[in-house]
This record gives sequence, C-alpha cells and structure tokens, in this order.
Amino acid sequence: MKKIKLEEYTEFDFKNTGIDKALLAVGSTESHGEHLPYGCDTFVAYDLALAVAGRLERTVVVPPLWYGMSLHYSHKPMCISLTSDTLTQVLREAMDSLVRWGVRKILVVNGHDGNIASIEIAARDMKVKYPDLGLAVLDAWWVTAGNLLPKDTFEVWGGLGHGGEGETSIALAMFPQLVDMARAKGQIPDMDPNVKLVWNFQELTDHGASGAPEKGTAEKGRRMKQVLVDYLVEFVGRMDRQGWKYAKA
Repeated sequence: MKKIKLEEYTEFDFKNTGIDKALLAVGSTESHGEHLPYGCDTFVAYDLALAVAGRLERTVVVPPLWYGMSLHYSHKPMCISLTSDTLTQVLREAMDSLVRWGVRKILVVNGHDGNIASIEIAARDMKVKYPDLGLAVLDAWWVTAGNLLPKDTFEVWGGLGHGGEGETSIALAMFPQLVDMARAKGQIPDMDPNVKLVWNFQELTDHGASGAPEKGTAEKGRRMKQVLVDYLVEFVGRMDRQGWKYAKA
C-alpha cells in the first residue's frame, strides 16, 4: 500500500522511496461557530494535502500544524494560538528540516486566514536562503475554490465567511459527523471591496461564524474539494515538468 503520511514511514522506507516533494498543512485550533469543530481549518488543509499527495509520485505529507495565529478569534473559548512571530519561526524551522533531508519541493496548504502573513514571511525567507528550492503556497483555499467553480455555485457572499457557506460545505463533505447544522448561524459584515479592514472577529459578527453557514451543503463541498485537488495535482505536475523554473524561454 502506498504510504502518504510521513509519520507512518520508517527510516528504511524514507531512504528507499526517493521522496522529493513534501506537503505541509497549516491549520488552527479555534471556534468556527457552534456548528463546526475546533479543528476545522486543520482537518480541511490536511485532507486536501492527503488527497493531492495520493495522486503524485515521490510525495509525502508531513504532520500538520494544529496551532496557527488565531489571536483575532480569541474572544471565543478554547482558542489556542501562536503569535505571528512564533508561527513564522516554526514554519521556517519545519521547512529548513525538510530541505536538510533532501526535500527540495514544498507545497504549503493553508487552512486559516490568520496564518497567511506568517507563511508569506517564512516562505520568502526560505526562498532567499535556498534559491533552488521549489516552494509554493495555497494560502486561501476558500478564495481559490470560488475562483475555480462556476459563479453561481454559492448562494450568499460568494460562499465566503469564517465558518460560512463554503467552509461549512467542505466540512460536510470531509467530516460530516463533526458538523451540527442545527446550530449553523452566521452574519455578513459590511466590508470595503478595495481597502483591507483590519479586524478582530467580534467586530464582524455576533456569532462564532460569518457568512451564511446554513446554506452549506455536502454537494458544494465535494465540488470544492474536487476542483482544488485537481488543480493542485496539475500544478505540481506542471512544475515538475518545467523543473520548478518560472521564467519562460
């Protein structure tokens, strides 16, 4: 049976498999409203990473990061957060370890908005340190899925929102046993389309979720997962074919 998870490898397996690519899922432990589990962001990112790696050769998924930068969600109980500086350093050191053992192609799959800045800084630092490193980041799957799917897929706010229509849908597709749709409740904030507002989450909604989680369905979630996995598999294959070189001849 093909092994995908690094934690299931032995040293002998690793040395004899010729792994050259690693996927790293980065998530969070925080409230997503009363209808979704605390581990939602990590569950989604890890599920995507495993599905992608299962269709690639010489690829491993390393253990996910369950803690992210979630201080802006810390008004809700049991939010366990790292600071941005700590998360950035953890990411640097994790990727540095992969490079040390011969992994020269890394894809980061992020599941949480608060991680984006830290991932960007860590990734830039790693690329400067290792110019030949093939490094890519899916920093906001919820945006990418919306870009790839037909525009009429979602009913409200383009499916966006923390624990909203899109995130609830993909949760229903991936781990429905952990979703309580009877408690799905959100609120759509008034956001400027051109200027990024900096917020703490309690400013956006009276609930633990924003958007319209009650509009989520497993079918929408399956479509989201399918387009994301298909796209990432094609992307990695394309990068491999061109040697992770970006400039056109």
